[in-house]
Amino acid sequence: MTLGRTAVVLGGSTAGLCAAGALAPYFDQVVVLERDELPAAAEHRRGVPQSKHPHFLLNSGRRAIGALFPGFEDELIAAGGLHLMPSLDAAYLDGEGWSARKRGAMTMIYGSRILIERVLRDAVRALPNTTIREGVSVHGLTTRDGAVTGVGLSTSAGEEHLEADLVVDAMGRGSSVSGWLVAAGWPEPEVRTLDAKVTYTSRWYELPSPAERPASWWWQHLVIMPTPDKGEHPAEHEFLVNFFPIEGNRVIACMGSWGIDMPRTTEAFVESARRVRTPLFAAAMDRCSPTSEVHLTRSTGNKWRRYDRLSTPGLVFVGDSICAFNPFYAQGISSAAMSALLLREHLSRAQRLDAEFYAEFLVAQRKSLSVPWSLAMARDQGYECAVGTEKVPEWWRRVLAAMSGPAFSLIVGAAREYEVVDEHFAKVFNMDESLGEMMRNPRVLAALVRYRIRTALGRQRIPFGFDPQAEPPATDYSPDGAAATVAAR
Repeated sequence: MTLGRTAVVLGGSTAGLCAAGALAPYFDQVVVLERDELPAAAEHRRGVPQSKHPHFLLNSGRRAIGALFPGFEDELIAAGGLHLMPSLDAAYLDGEGWSARKRGAMTMIYGSRILIERVLRDAVRALPNTTIREGVSVHGLTTRDGAVTGVGLSTSAGEEHLEADLVVDAMGRGSSVSGWLVAAGWPEPEVRTLDAKVTYTSRWYELPSPAERPASWWWQHLVIMPTPDKGEHPAEHEFLVNFFPIEGNRVIACMGSWGIDMPRTTEAFVESARRVRTPLFAAAMDRCSPTSEVHLTRSTGNKWRRYDRLSTPGLVFVGDSICAFNPFYAQGISSAAMSALLLREHLSRAQRLDAEFYAEFLVAQRKSLSVPWSLAMARDQGYECAVGTEKVPEWWRRVLAAMSGPAFSLIVGAAREYEVVDEHFAKVFNMDESLGEMMRNPRVLAALVRYRIRTALGRQRIPFGFDPQAEPPATDYSPDGAAATVAAR
């Protein structure tokens, strides 16, 4: 059943493309308006500067996009995406040293943002009632009787007005829609913010061929977490580092931090890489061929525009236009896809697009967004450099700062030993479960206590803390092949 003649999506990035897939079954036509001229291949474009950095596609996002576009995951892998198990395919430096390699509950699809968008664009263009209009600048909303009824836009041919039964704002962090609503008589939406001053910098490399790689390169993804050391150490030991595999035998070398100036030139990038917690990162870069300059991003604050507290008939929001996250936590694409899928579910049950429809969707979306928002707050509120409406009192910030690192390491360590922790931690990481739900699970709590006791007694089943100055161990310590009990290193 169609609910209207025309739906308009503002923005042709991942959020807008997912929204188009949600809308297509319920409107005669769907029009996606995009400012850029879109490339046919997987290429960078001006409107998505974040595409030059690593992007994780979490399981919740994979499922949501797959529900909107059946076969998406197969198409992504066919186009070069990598289906990997991080616990087995990634070398992970956390705490004092390397973690053991083993099978785990979580798998992921690795690929560049530009590849994800290209596959999504192909899927949207295959929808018979959907059009992507490129080179279009939207400059305002049209309203009537307290409802949004369309948009005003500009093209090379001139000004235009497009009537719509439903408008979706997917224009990202910099969306102007809140200002347009105020100009049309709506109140300014409440905005919750927390900026932990995250900056990160990336450079793309081509990997050596498999035959030319060192025998010690069993890993495909390299992760270096910030040091727990509270003494004197180089600033680079505070970096979160990724050597992130993507399609086409390439990797993205990325370094990021909370509140620390990051290298902006290729020379400074290479020099900083040599001072991170392990020599492996710089050594891996040395064996690769750089294919880009250094790309730096600082627009990383958490920002939630509380549209759920307004009544905006004719208008809904997906992606960063309503809730943007610190990109370190890899929640953006998946959160946008989940909002789009939620929109489709509400459209499938609706008889008409009335006030009840919008109210119910906004309440459900608020509940969905609260899960990744809480995860972002749990980490970012502990940083002294953080500013915004969600900044906590100094005494509480100190508590969070003191607890968050050890708590994270405890959970990661217990996940090595206990399947129940591994499964639930994977759900939390992939936004399938809140951290609160996990920590209220009695089986998880019991496993955490057992792990703490066994660690104190030096009776871990799986070793950890391997020397970060050495190569990460290639041994598969999965339960069916691990030594029964070993001491901590």
